[in-house]
Amino acid sequence: MQNLQQISPFPQALLAIGERHWQALSERDLFEAQWQAHKAQLCRVFGLSDFVARQCIQHPRFVGELLALLDHNSQQPNYSALLDAALGEVTSEEQLHKTLRLFRHLHMALITWADVTNTQTIEESLKRVSALSQALIVHASLWLKNDLSKRFGLPMGNLGEQPMYIIGMGKLGGRELNFSSDIDLIFTYPEQGMTQGGRKSVEHQQFFTKLAQKLITALHQITVDGQVYRVDMRLRPFGESGPLVMHFAAMEDYYQEQGREWERYAMVKGRILNPDATYYPEIADILRPFIYRRYLDYSALDSLRKMKAMIKKEVRRRQLSNNIKLGQGGIREAEFVVQSLQLIRGGREPALQEQGLLHNLQVLIDMEILPEDDANALKNSYLWLRKVEHCLQQFDDKQTQVLPDNDIDELRLVTILGLKDYSQFTEQLLEHTQLIHEQFLLLIGEDAAPELVKDDDILSPLEDLWLLPLAPEEQLEILSAWLDSEQAQTFNISLVAFGNNLSASRIGQRGENILNKLIPQLLLVILQQTPEAASQSLDRCLQVFRAIYGRTAYLDLLFENQGALKQLVSLCSASPWVTDQISRFPLLLDELLNPAQLVNPTELTEYSAELRLAMLRIDETDLEQQMEALRQFKLCQQLKIAAADITGAMPVMKVSDHLTYLAQSIIRQVVNLAWQQMTEKYGEPDYADAPNEQHDMLSRGFAVIGYGKLGGYELGYGSDLDLVFLHNCTSRAPTDGPKAIESGLFYLKLAQRILHLFNTKTASGQLYEVDMRLRPSGSAGLLVCHIDGFREYQNQTAWTWEHQALTRARFIVGSPSLAQEFSVVRHQILAQKRDRASLQESVAQMREKMRKHLGSSTKLGFDLKQDFGGIADIEFIVQYFVLAYACEFPGLTKWPDNVRILQQLQSSGLLSDEDTQLLNDAYLTYRNTNHRLVLQQAEQAPDATEFSDLRDGVSRIWQQVFVKQE
Repeated sequence: MQNLQQISPFPQALLAIGERHWQALSERDLFEAQWQAHKAQLCRVFGLSDFVARQCIQHPRFVGELLALLDHNSQQPNYSALLDAALGEVTSEEQLHKTLRLFRHLHMALITWADVTNTQTIEESLKRVSALSQALIVHASLWLKNDLSKRFGLPMGNLGEQPMYIIGMGKLGGRELNFSSDIDLIFTYPEQGMTQGGRKSVEHQQFFTKLAQKLITALHQITVDGQVYRVDMRLRPFGESGPLVMHFAAMEDYYQEQGREWERYAMVKGRILNPDATYYPEIADILRPFIYRRYLDYSALDSLRKMKAMIKKEVRRRQLSNNIKLGQGGIREAEFVVQSLQLIRGGREPALQEQGLLHNLQVLIDMEILPEDDANALKNSYLWLRKVEHCLQQFDDKQTQVLPDNDIDELRLVTILGLKDYSQFTEQLLEHTQLIHEQFLLLIGEDAAPELVKDDDILSPLEDLWLLPLAPEEQLEILSAWLDSEQAQTFNISLVAFGNNLSASRIGQRGENILNKLIPQLLLVILQQTPEAASQSLDRCLQVFRAIYGRTAYLDLLFENQGALKQLVSLCSASPWVTDQISRFPLLLDELLNPAQLVNPTELTEYSAELRLAMLRIDETDLEQQMEALRQFKLCQQLKIAAADITGAMPVMKVSDHLTYLAQSIIRQVVNLAWQQMTEKYGEPDYADAPNEQHDMLSRGFAVIGYGKLGGYELGYGSDLDLVFLHNCTSRAPTDGPKAIESGLFYLKLAQRILHLFNTKTASGQLYEVDMRLRPSGSAGLLVCHIDGFREYQNQTAWTWEHQALTRARFIVGSPSLAQEFSVVRHQILAQKRDRASLQESVAQMREKMRKHLGSSTKLGFDLKQDFGGIADIEFIVQYFVLAYACEFPGLTKWPDNVRILQQLQSSGLLSDEDTQLLNDAYLTYRNTNHRLVLQQAEQAPDATEFSDLRDGVSRIWQQVFVKQE
């Protein structure tokens, strides 16, 4: 690459931009005439980086400082010493924030200057960006800890003063931080206890949590001077739901018992930024055995394949093919190669336990694990991509890895790289990414796609059917090998209509070419898999094709993966609901790539962890992408559940369990996101909870209660969520953030934000429809209710039907203390002694009203929920028994789901074994049928007599319970 001074002539378009920036600088009051001598140099740098120009215009003194620093830039500045001096006079957090930001901007401008003028290597640039970041983080932490200690004293341990260790993850940990990057951090401290020597002693957990919060604010908050770094804490144990800081013992327990493979991968680059000799060996001993196994660990390859597959999905869904980090042969694949070998061999080879990629590449050469030529080629391609990445981000200090979409940035890129034009750049890009991808496949490999059918005798006639202008009788003759004449006629009409529609559409030559190869394959799979319902299968599959024929990435996916195509036919033939889902959201096609995994849904207890992993790939400041990710996660997991349901791999109660646990994981994530957004803007409210590191730290003083199907673990496909929000804030004190509001108002705004996250329709639809009408006073009541108000309402105002609803209510997520309070209130209300005759009349009257308004108006079908002998009758019978007898049998309030309450009624002697079995069988049969109807998009069972025995039995028990015997 050429030095900037060697570039002649300098592109006029860039020079014009530089001149405009120079003019703006010269108009500032602090402009110094002596800078005129450096105008040519400054204009060239300004033309290449709007970031440097903007900083110099906003802070003219930077110009003189940069020119002076450039004279001594052959050695990396001593950032630590410089920060010591800069922070020496700082006396307030406001001053701290300003000093950190200006220091960062000045030295990042210096790094940019050296990079765009090619006066330092990319290796040197990566080291400097990382060292600067480390110094800013550590010195900010030290200043804040010293400030906190004046009030609370110091946290002391067996070995003396305790530090808060800061673990830098990702490229920061590897000393390879990209220019405009967020920083992934984890905080930990040695041991629990109380602070000593201050005006007020507090628990170590509280002290270090305050320190962590203040450090994040100091770095992350956007002020008039900008931002130091975007701070991402999602890699910490338990993710966003976890405590901000953990002591060593809790961290060790987490990684031993719950640490996942992807966390091992992330922790490979984990590095303590502020090590000291006192406690450092202890934390190192905790992390090392989790990351590195004592044996050759080839299981790491499978985990990395899964991670890569997830990234491929994201690239396809978000159309990130021009992303030099995530795209094929990008920076991430180069990292995968090295880090996979670290995970495999690091436990046996301590030399591979360093964090830096370049260091480890050299170790792999020295140990003859990678051939020297291959490793050096990988290194060169990796560094070339890192140089491109730095260039893209240094144009305007933006976190991007996407290639330019405008002429100016393309020109900047080729100028810095010393290339003649952008075509030469794309040629070199292709060479480097191909080399990296080849190395990646050699090491990790990928399951080869199943071979498409090659038998010309079978496929050729179907190719003729699709591609040739055959007469109708010739078309039917081809189909007669599989279908009778009537079926062939219907099948052919659908196919011809699709072809005609396709001819009128503009899908592009590439899309047309793929379809011409793919459609015969589709026809063959349909005719082989579902000959008895070929026309129906074809119509449904073509519905999906109509949705995607303008998106060649998905056509490619189906053409290159025979298993995915077969799975599509299988699912569409089985369910019009699944067909609609895939048509509306083609991203679901990615889930078809692994048929075995598709019908084996996520474990119930793993939904939250899977969602956390999915959210980690999204910029935490990008609300739109976060909302999309939540919806896509729900759609994909719901498809897996439906696939297992359709194939009979999962009984009805398990289906509902999975749909319920999926919803719970999403509710938790939504509450956490809303909490983060609210606290960033308003600060934290005054809540009644005591800090507890083992619980959700992002929902203090707040709880979500699930009613109805969610409360009863009985969610179905497309079910809405019946929710009630509670809080326990008794103070009118303001929140502690930059825009303080009354704490009670904070919880109202939190509830509104949660509903916004659920209800907003994005490209991937609505997350869930949320029904809040079961809250106190219904639609007229406040969105969020104080627990005392909830208790009072239930005791004094609530109708009988609201107490019935409470039988199916349970805590979902939020404050542990509120969970306990709600449980107590619920039991007290349900276990009240009631007049049974009056209760019978009230429940029966409510049920009769429901039948009149909601039951079926025809005798041709059976409304599973509302007709006589249906689901609602069973639910009312159960609810009546709970309200009537919980005062004598407290165990009736233990469970919120009908099946387990029926078991309690049986064991309490309130229902006979025979009646219990009948109600249980009827309830599960109706629910199973309801799942089937949803998947078939039918509103009613086809035959009112189909369930006559069950209906008669339920009606008999209803009569026994509610109709007075003469």
